[in-house]
Amino acid sequence: MEERAIGNPALEEGAEERDVVQEQRDQMLKLVTKGFYSELTNFGVEPKEVLKVASHLLDNIMGKKDLSENGIPYYNNLFDLQTVRDDWSGSQTIGVQEVSIAPLEPETVPQVFGWLDDPVVRNSFVPPFPESEQGLGGHLFSPSSCFFQILYEGTPVGIVGGEERDDSTGKLAMKKLVGVEGMQGKGIGKRATFGFLYYAFLILGMNKVYIHSRDINIRNINLNSRFGFEVEGIFYEDLFVDGEHRDVVRMALLKRTWLEVFSS
Repeated sequence: MEERAIGNPALEEGAEERDVVQEQRDQMLKLVTKGFYSELTNFGVEPKEVLKVASHLLDNIMGKKDLSENGIPYYNNLFDLQTVRDDWSGSQTIGVQEVSIAPLEPETVPQVFGWLDDPVVRNSFVPPFPESEQGLGGHLFSPSSCFFQILYEGTPVGIVGGEERDDSTGKLAMKKLVGVEGMQGKGIGKRATFGFLYYAFLILGMNKVYIHSRDINIRNINLNSRFGFEVEGIFYEDLFVDGEHRDVVRMALLKRTWLEVFSS
């Protein structure tokens, strides 16, 4: 009688999980490659010169002595759960270092509308915010939204929050804007993002936070990955903006992943 080997179900399940993670990483790398190629051609690099760029990239890799085997590093070297100042039960604020978030107030809608006055800024969101001040206020304070003002050393400088909130499945879509000129690039958005994720997962009880981005933006993919977000998929030519069809990338973060990365 022919004997059949019996596999270890736990090992097989672990191998399947690793395959899924690797597939997600491969998909993200394909997106990054596509975006990088587009940016090169936008800067005037000829297709035949792309091979030279690839060669230079290899030279840089070979010149680095300390390479991470885990891909893009997380922001857990900057934040963890102990970083958060949770005063939600008191003043309804959540602080991360010098940045805090507090519930948006109706009086701040005109200021937010001013930040979104530039069509380039407004249309960078998917879907874009409403074009009228009244429509914006209705959207920010709708039952399916939960938006906060971002405070830097006590001064409002932007907004962060969620929309499309679905309590039955425990998920929402996140959006963020540092609107005050000169405040970008200071790490304010990163700290506000971490504070909002803390709120979404540990106070609101969400299981999943997702983000939609226009096109293949390498910087956004990299930044979101450092919080634990993974690429879920691409909606090809899902938007029609400025006479062109544009792709939409969706990235998502699960509560268990976020806790695993930032609990210690």
